Amino acid sequence: MQRFKNKTALITGGTNGMGFATAQRFVEEGGSVIITGRSENTVTNALEKLGNQAFGIVSDTGNINDLMNLQAEVKKYTDQIDLLFANAGYGRFAPITDVDVKGFDELFNMLVKGPFFTVQQMLPLMKSGSSVVFNTSVVTDIAKPDFSIYTAAKSAVQSFIKTFAVELTGRNIRVNGVSPGHIKTNIFHNTGLTEEQIESTIQDFIPTIPFKRQGDPMEIANVVLFLASEEASYIHGAEIRVDAGLSVIR
Repeated sequence: MQRFKNKTALITGGTNGMGFATAQRFVEEGGSVIITGRSENTVTNALEKLGNQAFGIVSDTGNINDLMNLQAEVKKYTDQIDLLFANAGYGRFAPITDVDVKGFDELFNMLVKGPFFTVQQMLPLMKSGSSVVFNTSVVTDIAKPDFSIYTAAKSAVQSFIKTFAVELTGRNIRVNGVSPGHIKTNIFHNTGLTEEQIESTIQDFIPTIPFKRQGDPMEIANVVLFLASEEASYIHGAEIRVDAGLSVIR
């Protein structure tokens, strides 16, 4: 299929995981993609795999200066964005008693302020028929210990789906969200855990997943592209769970 021929996507956090998989699928279906990442090395490596229909910007979604400069950087490659996937983010997890102001601000800057101002700055480039997709999380449906700040931040993003949908309806810009469950990504790599601790954590939660496996990033990408396509032309203000039923099956 060539659902996105002559269309351009901006994917924040597009150098790995769900963002990279979405970039791959968008290019495969005829589109051009602009990805952001926090380091020149990761952006360069991703572009080598994505090919000549992909472009990259070194930009930290948790840095307000980078956010305010993003529109100018994007305009170097295009004057129109058809899909904005506000995806960038990572997790830090701690008990309530161990959370400090620095850690709190770090997550809210990345996960709340980041997607809000990314969309705000890209709106001048988004025309009638374009689409915004937010990346939320299954944690907004399931209370988990040590996840208080991460869950609160993702709940704020969840609220953006509805409020942005209200404001952008008149411009015919659809706003939706994808809510991933346990997906094979590097979400734990900024937590300070060792590789052995990360693997132990993963093995602990796999038995709680109805399908007894982690999801593949491409399984998220397929839903994002569906939401951005004409096939989803009557879907607006919705959040689709892609969690193997984790949030509803006990």
